[in-house]
Amino acid sequence: MKRKVLFMFALLMVLGMAAFAQEAAEGESGSAMASGLKYIAAGLAVGLSCIAGGMAVGRVGAAAMGAMSENPELSGKALPYAGLAEGICLWGFLVALLILIL
Repeated sequence: MKRKVLFMFALLMVLGMAAFAQEAAEGESGSAMASGLKYIAAGLAVGLSCIAGGMAVGRVGAAAMGAMSENPELSGKALPYAGLAEGICLWGFLVALLILIL
């Protein structure tokens, strides 16, 4: 069920992009459409990366707490993994920034 929903969402996104590209090519307001799509793409880059980062931090944090409850000496080793998971959000922000600037 979950795969069907993801497949339908991806298909809808691809068809939607094709419709917007065709509209921009036919219409005279192509620059306005491109500007709007640029902001949508930047928002998706930040939003999806932050959702993925939150999911990763939740899983890493839960595993780290479980490991630290058994062996308290692992607390220093678990912290970098949470930082790596949070880095996903920063990469999404950088991609959005590059989309808006370029």
